[in-house]
Amino acid sequence: MQESSLPIEGNGDLVEYFVDAETPVGDWRVGTEHEKIGIYADTHARVTYDGPCGIGALLERVAAVDGWERVLEGPNLIALKKGGASITLEPGGQLELSGAPLRDTRETCAEFNDHVKLLQSISDDMGILWLGIGHDPIHHVDQTPKMPKARYDIMRGYLPTRGDLSLHMMHSTATVQANYDYASEADMASKMRAAMACTTPLSALFANGPLAQGKENGFVSRRLHIWRDTDPDRCGILEFVFEPDFGYRDYIEWALDIPMFFIVRDHQYLPATRLTFRNFMQNGLDGHRATIGDWDTHLTTLFPEIRLKRIVEVRGTDAVSREMICALPALWKGILYDAGARDAVWSLVGGASAHDRDDGLVDVARRGLAADFAGRPVLELARELVAISEAGLTAMIARGEADGSETGFLDPLHAVIERGLSPGEQTLESWRGEWNGSMDSLIASAKY
Repeated sequence: MQESSLPIEGNGDLVEYFVDAETPVGDWRVGTEHEKIGIYADTHARVTYDGPCGIGALLERVAAVDGWERVLEGPNLIALKKGGASITLEPGGQLELSGAPLRDTRETCAEFNDHVKLLQSISDDMGILWLGIGHDPIHHVDQTPKMPKARYDIMRGYLPTRGDLSLHMMHSTATVQANYDYASEADMASKMRAAMACTTPLSALFANGPLAQGKENGFVSRRLHIWRDTDPDRCGILEFVFEPDFGYRDYIEWALDIPMFFIVRDHQYLPATRLTFRNFMQNGLDGHRATIGDWDTHLTTLFPEIRLKRIVEVRGTDAVSREMICALPALWKGILYDAGARDAVWSLVGGASAHDRDDGLVDVARRGLAADFAGRPVLELARELVAISEAGLTAMIARGEADGSETGFLDPLHAVIERGLSPGEQTLESWRGEWNGSMDSLIASAKY
């Protein structure tokens, strides 16, 4: 890997950044990232950072019990690291496990369940509950705590100039993401194209954010809706990915013209929101030259539905139940790690227009699996996409690229499709029926 402190001499260095990440098929892995929203069991208030029952204290106890390395920003414990995994804080105190790159969904699922078990053992003593849901169902964004991380202070100052719901994104939402390797530029392009094409109907399977401030919010996934009004420069579906000659340089050209948030020097965050990365490369900032490390950081501040870094990252999923979280990496693995599956995805949804994709996101946010996409019911498309993934996972076994069948992890998705209701639609049905608008019932259903 290129040394992070090396100055960038030109776009060729940025291309090399991606080329250097190309990974042989036999070494492909999957990493899964999942966020959860913490509340206090007695008051239902969001968990703060400070205090004996705050997130800072919780992280300290996790580190002491399970041997994690502490990461400090000034005096504040803001993250933990161990064995390729990390536990980090989102802006409103959502806690994220960024899992290690693992070969098998069984390992990924075990990693997640071990994390939840450890977290529960510590959180129970602190009176904290963690919710697997895509949007805070209780609090207005002004009632959420703010974590003591300098990068988030800079983002809070900039993003509201770009989107009215950007602070809601930062403080009120939670997501699940997964990361996949690529072997070459052509392989990367094929994965980006297939993932961008089918992310909307797959998001409907996991749509899970229908409540806000104790009442229905008009959406099945308000998180999806919020991302549409966060920052049009750096969010959404990237239409240039669908061009037949799409490659590294196209993504680079797009990323170069996105305004930066900051650079980091001597552990200090220096605001850079007046500059695009292209400006920074050409002119520097207060005497600082652009480095590969700055490029790496900049790419983490771009939020398209499918993101390219040194991996391909799928980002369109609400936080969900434990079994659904285990289904997500298997679902995308079956699609992205099999060329035949990617071709089948393209045949199914590749003909959609930009207008179709935009309308589809709007409709899925509002109606989940009841939505339409490019003239077809999303429920039908979701059923076909899960079948494509299952065939892809099976083909990997035949090629010797998997240690055993992972299709069983798709069972929760088959159940969702059989019901015809995404998790958020199911929540609305219960909220209007057996729960009778009871927040206690919702919390009991959503907690890990």
